[in-house]
Amino acid sequence: MGALIVQDLLPGRAKGLLWKAVDDDHPTLLDLALKGAVAMEALFEKEIFCEFFDSLAFPVGVLGTDQRFLAANRAFIETYGKGLGDVVGKTCYNVLFHSEEPCNPLGCPFPLLFAEKRAVTIEKQIVHSDGVAAWEEITCEPILGKSGQISHIVATMRDISRFRRVEKKLRKTRDFFEKIIASSVNPIIVADMEGKIILMNESARQLFGYPDLEGPIGIDVDKHYPPGEGKGIMKKLRSKDSGGVGKLHYMETMVRDVNGFEIPVEITASIIYENGEEVATMAILQDLRPRIEAEKRLEKARMQLIQSEKLASVGRLAAGVAHELNNPLGGILMYAHLLLEDLQEEEQIKKTLLKVIDQAERCKRIVKGLLDFSRQAEPETKELDINEVLQETLSIVEAQSLFQDIEIRKELGSTLPPIVGDRWQLQQVFMNLALNAAEAMEGKGILTIETGLEGGSVIIRVKDTGCGIAPENISKIFEPFFSTKSDDNKGTGLGLAVSHGIIATHGGSISVDSVAGKGSTFTIRFPPKDGMNPSKYPKGIDA
Repeated sequence: MGALIVQDLLPGRAKGLLWKAVDDDHPTLLDLALKGAVAMEALFEKEIFCEFFDSLAFPVGVLGTDQRFLAANRAFIETYGKGLGDVVGKTCYNVLFHSEEPCNPLGCPFPLLFAEKRAVTIEKQIVHSDGVAAWEEITCEPILGKSGQISHIVATMRDISRFRRVEKKLRKTRDFFEKIIASSVNPIIVADMEGKIILMNESARQLFGYPDLEGPIGIDVDKHYPPGEGKGIMKKLRSKDSGGVGKLHYMETMVRDVNGFEIPVEITASIIYENGEEVATMAILQDLRPRIEAEKRLEKARMQLIQSEKLASVGRLAAGVAHELNNPLGGILMYAHLLLEDLQEEEQIKKTLLKVIDQAERCKRIVKGLLDFSRQAEPETKELDINEVLQETLSIVEAQSLFQDIEIRKELGSTLPPIVGDRWQLQQVFMNLALNAAEAMEGKGILTIETGLEGGSVIIRVKDTGCGIAPENISKIFEPFFSTKSDDNKGTGLGLAVSHGIIATHGGSISVDSVAGKGSTFTIRFPPKDGMNPSKYPKGIDA
């Protein structure tokens, strides 16, 4: 009986030899000697085995088929119990979960282990002997006897709490980035290297018209680009010219929704790499339709603003117009009376009639100029002689009472290259500058208009000898609704802002130099018409 117990503890060749020695009915002296040698060998192997078993860093326990522990290594004892007696002979659910009731079969590895006779791994949260709860990976592996039935079960425990924490952080980080993508107001599309869509956020789904987020998955992304555009984007992504290899910083293109309707978008894209290999592409889109619509509204508002400023300018001229119309009309009446008195003098009548006609033509020119200036029209750009535009504008203002005591000096460069622009809008700019100069001089002073070439640009300078602009206001004068005029009825504060906008749309610029108490100089620069060579024209103004 004792030999059978020892045999159960011995591994390998020693078991067979010991069994043969014990089972022999007629032992010889040699047999007895062999039995002693085998027993010594078995004891030595058992000691080695026990030392190896105890030296394992992770908890290992051996259970019987009744789920009671038969043995456990030192790491197991220290982790889950206070002593060997707290483990050996106790059930697994008592030792590990401090329960007198078996575990729920759905969370227990033994039903599957006994049914399929294979190793089963589960993850459980277990409270250690120090009271700290930890996640453990429990692997239960069956040991089969000679009959093929399970005789013992080896349970190996591995603390995976740290991995669980890392996994939780990674999952949290992944969920966070997924939320960022999902909640982005910009449409985001991710496709694999075969061009199949693998991710599309809600904004992209709405842009392309998919009813749900699963709809676009697996669809060829080229379906949403005009023919060849998808390949063109990939070519740019792989070149160094669009932000570096693997990056596309900015591009405007068209995409198509599920119905084939084209949508203007701005796109930024990148290639996603894994271990140096291209695995996917990501595109972030911005629908340009709202911006385009806003630009249209802004342009419409700008045109309305220009028209409003025209009307405001006409209002500023209204008093002068009434006065100036009275002068030629008074002359007409006077000469008409003379005509009545001198009906007998035919030569004198002829001269008088010529003066009547001259004064009437003057009225016609003034009224026509005002009507042309106030007419609202779409911008009509064409080749213009800037000197001619200035002469037409000055012919309107110089006859006004506001300019009666102002000397207008014209220093216009000859043979200037033409520019391309809208005649009426440029007349509005020059009209506004002239009126501002006259008001700054309070109707007395010198207004100088110069034209010429500087640095390849056509230059117009409007100089006055008025009150000038305070230094703190220089940076504000082109802002809408900013005015230096103390009388609110004299201006809207829109004139220079509108002028600045008109000049900018013509590809030009405007700047001002001013000395308080001495006057101001506004300088406008326009590019010559395409193809013109400014170097062959005289400068007209010294640079």
